[in-house]
Amino acid sequence: MEPVVLRTERLVLRAIGAEDVDAITTACQDPEIPRWTTVPSPYSREDAEGFVELTAKWWDEGSETVWGVFRDDVLVGVVGLHRITPHPHGGVAEIGYWATAGTRGRGFTVEAARAAIDWAFAELELARITWRAVVGNIPSARTARALGFRYEGLARQGLTHAHGRYDGWMGGLLASDERAPVAWPIDLG
Repeated sequence: MEPVVLRTERLVLRAIGAEDVDAITTACQDPEIPRWTTVPSPYSREDAEGFVELTAKWWDEGSETVWGVFRDDVLVGVVGLHRITPHPHGGVAEIGYWATAGTRGRGFTVEAARAAIDWAFAELELARITWRAVVGNIPSARTARALGFRYEGLARQGLTHAHGRYDGWMGGLLASDERAPVAWPIDLG
């Protein structure tokens, strides 16, 4: 699949490239990113180079779509659809995202993820997108809820990380769901 550029009111989502390695390397020095994601820690320039190469391969295969999220040509985060699985009755994928430390709280992740979700339901004809996060990752859960994801439960030791296994929150969004936030049975503050 050819990489797709998505535009929102404030953001440009595009495939990452060699020109983004320094920005990705800098962003992933923030301990909050590897704390809640599968990003390695410590994070090196070689990790960023490998990530850029992997994302190009995933786009080519159509297995994952990963966008760098840019505001005025500055990296503010990454949004991806992972494990894309087509099906005649509607495919599935999992969403993932992270935001740079200095841009959190401005709604960029919700805006970018909404664009990726809209594109995935329309262009990939997905029926469902899954969201998962380590229990306690309140910012990710708030983002998912704002996007309309429904809380679907707790997977005990359901997530793996370089440091071990963790309990995970799970949610889902169907193509037919209203996108308005709904109540979740966990306290998101």
